[in-house]
Order: sequence, then C-alpha cells, then structure tokens
Amino acid sequence: MAAPRSETPLSALRTVAVVGLGTMGAGIAEVLARAGRTVVGVDIDAAQAARAVAALETSTARAVERGRLTEPERAEVLARLSTSTDLRAAADADLVIEVAPETYEVKQRIFRELDGIVRPETILATGTNALSVTRLAADSARPERVLGLHFFNPAPAMKLVEVVSSVLTAPAAVGAVTDLALDLGKEPVAVGDRPGFVADGLLFGYLNQAAAMYEARYASREDIDAAMRLGCGLPMGPLALLDLIGVDTARTVLEAMYTESRDRLHAPAPILKQLSEAGLTGRKAGRGFYTYEAPDSAVVVPDALTPRRSDSPVPGRPVRSVGVAGSGTMASGIAEVFAKAGYEVVLAARSEEKAETAKARIGKSLARSVDKGRLTAEAAAQTLDRITATGSYEDFADVDLAVEAVAEDLEVKRQLFAALDKVCKSGAVLATTTSSLPVVACARATSRPQDVIGMHFFNPAPAMKLVEVVRTVLTADDVHATVREVCAKVRKHAVDCGDRAGFIVNALLFPYLNNAVKMVQEHYATLDDIDAAMKLGGGYPMGPFELLDVVGLDVSLAIEKVLHREFRDPGLAPAPLLEHLVAAGCLGRKTGRGFREYARR
Repeated sequence: MAAPRSETPLSALRTVAVVGLGTMGAGIAEVLARAGRTVVGVDIDAAQAARAVAALETSTARAVERGRLTEPERAEVLARLSTSTDLRAAADADLVIEVAPETYEVKQRIFRELDGIVRPETILATGTNALSVTRLAADSARPERVLGLHFFNPAPAMKLVEVVSSVLTAPAAVGAVTDLALDLGKEPVAVGDRPGFVADGLLFGYLNQAAAMYEARYASREDIDAAMRLGCGLPMGPLALLDLIGVDTARTVLEAMYTESRDRLHAPAPILKQLSEAGLTGRKAGRGFYTYEAPDSAVVVPDALTPRRSDSPVPGRPVRSVGVAGSGTMASGIAEVFAKAGYEVVLAARSEEKAETAKARIGKSLARSVDKGRLTAEAAAQTLDRITATGSYEDFADVDLAVEAVAEDLEVKRQLFAALDKVCKSGAVLATTTSSLPVVACARATSRPQDVIGMHFFNPAPAMKLVEVVRTVLTADDVHATVREVCAKVRKHAVDCGDRAGFIVNALLFPYLNNAVKMVQEHYATLDDIDAAMKLGGGYPMGPFELLDVVGLDVSLAIEKVLHREFRDPGLAPAPLLEHLVAAGCLGRKTGRGFREYARR
C-alpha cells in the first residue's frame, strides 16, 4: 500500500522543536544545535529545560577545551537553543521531535495539541522505541506527516538513527527526515513500524534473556557481564546496560514487543518487574542490578550481592604439565596459551603428522607475535620448545591436566574421554572445551566423573581473554579450584556457569543471531541495515550477519539446534533461512558464500 502524499511542499527543516528535555531530548537538542539548526526545547518542567541548557553549555565548553570549537562558534551554538514550558513555542517549527514518556496517553495528547499549533506542512516525529508509530499517526489530524525518528543514547555520540514509517507516512516526509539525519552526521536506517524496530528489537531480547539467566542464579551478574564483554567484544555487559537504559524502560519496551510478537523471548523476565516496582530502576535511581555511588552515577559500589571470597577456599591440585588433545585451530591455540605461561605441553592428535602440523601452526603464530613486537624471539623459541607433538594419547600418562579440543561431536568426545580415563594418572583433571554439548556426558564416559570439568576457551584462544568454567553436578570442588587457578596463571578471565546448553555466551548470543536472520527472512530489513544498526546503535564490533559468516552457518545452526532441544522454546527454533543456506552449502567465509559472498583465497 502506497503512503498518501501531502500536497504541501516540505521545508528544509531548519527549525526543530524537541518536546521532552530529559537525557535523550537534551542530547537530540545538542546534536541539532551543533549542526546549525534553530532548536526550540519544550518541557513542562522548567527545571528540566534549564538542565538541558546547562548540559549544552557544559558539552560545548568541553569542546572548546579540546579544540573542537572556538569560543565564537560555541556562542553561536548556545544561541540556537531556546527553551519553553509552553507547547505553543513549537508553532514555527519545520519538524517537531517528541521524546516524552513512553506511554500512548502522553504522546497522543502531545500530538493532538500540536495539530492545533503547528503549520500544515510541519513534520511530527516520535522518538518512541516501543510504541506503534501507526497508532500515533492514526490519531493525528495529519497522519501522512507523522513518522518515527529513533535516536540512540547518548544522542551526540551514537551514529544510528532509525527512520520509522507507517503505511500512512508520506514518502516525502521520510525523505526530508532522512536528509536531516545525514546532515547531522548520522547513519539513517529506514525501517517499518513494529516494536523495537531493528536495533532494540534484537537488543532487548538478548537483555531479557540475560536478566532471566541471572534471576535463575545460573551465573553471577559479574560473570554474565564479563562473559559478554570478553567473549563477544561488547562495550558493556547486558545487566550493566539494563541499568544504564533503565530497568523500567526495558520492561516497557519488552512488554510492547511481547504484545506484538507473543515470542516468549520478549516476555519480560519477572525480575524486571520486581526491580521496577521496588524503584530499583538502574543508574538513575542509584541501584538496579548493581548498586551505584549515587543516583545518575556510573561508579559501582559493593552491596549485599557482591561476591566475597571465602576465608578458607578449597585448594586446587598442582598442575605442572598439560595435555591438549586435537590438531585444529582451537587445539593449537590452547596449547600455545599454556606453553606461553610456562607449562610443559603434550599436543596429541590422531597421527604424529597432524600433531606436527598443529605445532607448526603454533610456530607461525609465535613468529607473527615476534614480528609485531609482542614477544621476543627467545621467548618464542622457549615457548615452542615446551610443546611436544605426538600421535598417541598414551603420552598423556603424566600430565596433570588434559584438555580435549577435538570435533564438536558428542560420540567422538565420549570415546576420547574413555581413552583418557585409561591413560591419565589418578588425580589428573580432565577438561572439555565443548561450546554446546553436555559436559556431564563426557564425564560419564569415565570412571572418575568428579575429575571432569568444562573449560570453554574462545577462538582465537591466544587473543581471547574469556574462559567459561563449567561445573557438572559431579565435579569435585578441588577440580573447580584447579581450573580457576590455571586460568589465572594463563591470564584468562574465568567465569563460572552450570552445565546446560550454550553456557553463558552462546546461550545469549545465538538467539540474538537467529532473530536477526528472522528479520531478513520476513523482509523487515536488509542485511546491511541490520548490521549497521547493531554496530552503530548497539556498539557491537560486528553486525550479526558478519559474525554468522565468520563463525560458520553450519556451526551456528548446530548450536541453535542444541539450544532449541535443551530449552524447548519455540522462539529458539532455527530460522528456516539459516537451514536453507546450510543445506545449499553456503556456510560463510570458509566456503566463499554465506549471507554474503567473499573472494576466494
């Protein structure tokens, strides 16, 4: 259905009114003023309006100190912003951006009043990220002039702007606002009208799952946040981000998304309601998932939930030598990590040739480190000398820790653990690096399940700081302590989690990736727009489709299937598009084609 066109030509959007001068509204006003627009800030609270002006004064003063603005330029920027508590101050605006509280009642009242105030050609934009733009437009006298303009917080820093059109929006209005976003130095992404749009539609499902994971006491808040920062390169952990966004705001967005989709992944975790109703809404309140030094402070302080070390921790077992089973990239990377830390390493594969090939790969990796100045030639040589390559697991007889890094196939792993059970000495710790299979199944293949634990490194192991330490119900306390001590010695950040599919990182990451595939499958947004939205709006180092092609679509599909089997949640069922691409042999970069095509090496 084509959107109706307005007969009135659009202005150049030189004067913009911002209604609602909270953190987001003040940030948008600053962006507009710095870009040369005349800005009218409107807020019913005069103190709020004054804070917006003060924020602009502070930020521009800082820009002068850093040499980004001159004093005359700063004076011009400040002169462009005026404030009022009367909505009639927006009468001459070419564009009005509403950033009021996230309720239909408030927003509809503002839009009805604006209908009687602004000129017929004025565009009305809502900053909602959870409510229906179509519903707001339909309640306006000029629905063809209503659209969504979703900035991200903090507005001056974040590049993404989602331009949201309904079936009623005139294309000319979309074009004018898109041009404005470009002129502001932003990256506009055009999306349709559904709760969450692209970035928040993907982000809030992930945040909700993290809250539920914490509520279930599967892992601590610190470990969940560290896992996602170190395992995925995210700028913030999910629980810290919920505190920044506002627990109450997140709950509102998720409620709207769940009402629309009925997807259980978006049904707000009960802890969000409990915290919201207790007034523990995050940084703005001084307490949410974490406790802060003061309201609006970013400084986290200890509280009753902060983990404390035991006065008498269980000592770990001594580890002097390590066996690494496997010959792939992960196995060689793990062997390199241990050898660099001073451990004697036995690298065993199914044949001596494969083991030597893996050791040669380590040698090349160490040489690259030398070339880049990260390692001396002497240290590299000593590291390589600590590694003994062998084609027999019999050479694991004297190791104190055996780490399995073979194919992600449960039967293959079970057979290996049965072999290690016979070969390794009594008291040796047996670890699996599985990312999705049950650790206890490996443990049960041995006569000493108490000695078996998960030790999930991330690829590339020498560079990635995270290790997920996975205890089963049978793992002994001193085995857990041993692996924690070893992680510290090899300078990795260990996070504790239980033995269930996906552990922390994959359990949160892959449903997000799967939802991105569903967006493309439903023709809601393009690959490029979704990738741009998550990099620019969420601060992700890679977009979901870039990441899927790097990980491998076959690997991703296998993990999705494991998660779906484990949790029996229909929302975790792999997207058919992902299954079709895998069936067609389009597995990502390794085959030259996945969601995108790549040049053959």
